[in-house]
Amino acid sequence: MTDTTSVHAPLNSETEPCGDLSIRTLAMPADTNQNGDVFGGWLLSQMDIAGGIFASKVTKSRAVTVAIEAMNFRKPVYIGDVVSVHANTVRVGRTSITVHLEAWVKRRDESHSILVTDGNFTYVAIDDRGRPRAIATEGHAAAIASQ
Repeated sequence: MTDTTSVHAPLNSETEPCGDLSIRTLAMPADTNQNGDVFGGWLLSQMDIAGGIFASKVTKSRAVTVAIEAMNFRKPVYIGDVVSVHANTVRVGRTSITVHLEAWVKRRDESHSILVTDGNFTYVAIDDRGRPRAIATEGHAAAIASQ
């Protein structure tokens, strides 16, 4: 018997994205891998951009990526798919914020969104000299309110 226990996060059972829309873009031919599917690295970079936008909004400062965990590539992205990345706050620490990101696509021939990738990204708030800075208390309230 094969062990089917998943080490990944459970599949989102929602039919619509959760969280704030952070970025929306179109998958283009230049974004493909050798098999003609959209390259996972391209999608990861779009998610990182979206997470950075969200983290900066919450922390009210520059924010840099320090970790990516629990990345789940669930379905392929194809040329022409409209990719939307949604963000939710997982945790806000003294200088860091962990954001759950979901990438959803709208395919030309589909009427509903499809969850293709999700994961947790951690960002650190930094000052103008690139050093970690404390996240303001009102940042915590904003993070909780956005959930």
